[in-house]
Amino acid sequence: MSYKHLFFDWDHTLWDFEKNSEHSLRKLFEDLDLVGLGISSFEDFYPLYLVINEQKWELYRKGEIDKATLRASRFKETFAHFGAVADEVAWTLEQRYIEETPYGQHLIEGTKETLEALTQRGYKMHIITNGFTESQTIKFTESGLKHYFDLLLCSDEVGVNKPDPKIFRAALSRTGAERKESLMIGDNLVADCVGARNQGIDQVFFNPRSLRHTEKFTFEITRIPELLDFLK
Repeated sequence: MSYKHLFFDWDHTLWDFEKNSEHSLRKLFEDLDLVGLGISSFEDFYPLYLVINEQKWELYRKGEIDKATLRASRFKETFAHFGAVADEVAWTLEQRYIEETPYGQHLIEGTKETLEALTQRGYKMHIITNGFTESQTIKFTESGLKHYFDLLLCSDEVGVNKPDPKIFRAALSRTGAERKESLMIGDNLVADCVGARNQGIDQVFFNPRSLRHTEKFTFEITRIPELLDFLK
């Protein structure tokens, strides 16, 4: 198959969400003195937050909650597990987290070198993300990767989240790409890969933890530089 257009997910695929998020939250944990609210330590707080945050994002991806609900509830509910009732602090944490984290510059290993090589090989590259436009635009610019891409398409611009067909159709329409010449690369098995497959777009499942699954995808990789093995 000869591909011309590469559509990438952003968080967890190119931009190292885990490292950037942890760095930001560790600083904010100290700045806002969350220990003083009865939250024992960052090491207890952060893993619990990750679980709650992922639950909220899963509901958001399914359209069961909106952006405002996600933002208003994730830290509040994390606090509640420690018996901390401090809604104002939780909202301050949310606001500062959203404002500061997008400036993080940790990338998935090998990202910049791989994108440079793909650019040299003549591929047109684009981003499709379920992230919020206000955050993703900052990440896109601050990461140093913006110049590699022709399109940053955020789900809230379209009004639906991956794997909804509308966001893939919007991406194809805005880039002038044909399905048969397109490839979707992402870490989310359903949102990125099943979503693309259902639209007749070939897929690369980026699976750095080698999670077991029974889906059939066009390609599967554990490291981003592996793209260069078959995208000649």
